[in-house]
Parts: sequence; C-alpha cells; structure tokens
Amino acid sequence: MAKSSANYEVMYIIDLDKGEEGIAALVAKFKALIEENGTITEMEEMGKRKLAYLINDKPEGYYVLVKFTSAPDFPAELDRIMKITDGIMRSLITVNE
Repeated sequence: MAKSSANYEVMYIIDLDKGEEGIAALVAKFKALIEENGTITEMEEMGKRKLAYLINDKPEGYYVLVKFTSAPDFPAELDRIMKITDGIMRSLITVNE
C-alpha cells in the first residue's frame, strides 16, 4: 500500500541578478505552490551565499531551504517547474525518511 504523503526537502538557489523584489517574488511563488500541494513544516531563507562552484559564471546565489510533506507525485512537478523558472539557478529535492 502506497503512503499518502511523505516528507521532502527542497533546496533551491535564486540568481542574485533578480534583485530583492524578484527574489522575494520567487520565494513567495514557490511557498504558495508548495502550500497548495502539501504542508510546509519548516522554511529557511538562508540568504546570499557563496556557491561551491560557478553557475552561469556567477559566484553567489540566494539559498532557500523548505521542508514539507506532500503526496509522492508532487515533488516531480515541483522539480519540473523549478527547472523552467527563470532565476532558479539550481534546485534539489530529497526525501526525508
């Protein structure tokens, strides 16, 4: 029998070129999207940080970590949306047991 929901964690990095308003808009967009499809258990805006390596020739990005519970099919859709969203440099979704 499949579990109806699981615990997930998404870390994403926003391009600093978006500016403060653009970054805030993307954080709000993904917060709303996750809340529509699941429950946020923890959200941390880690802010501007140095990247481990250059992404698109940029040394820094704005990090956001969100822990949430949702149905198992939602993380794949979240990942798809993040990959096509302008301003998202990288994202990684993991399952927390």
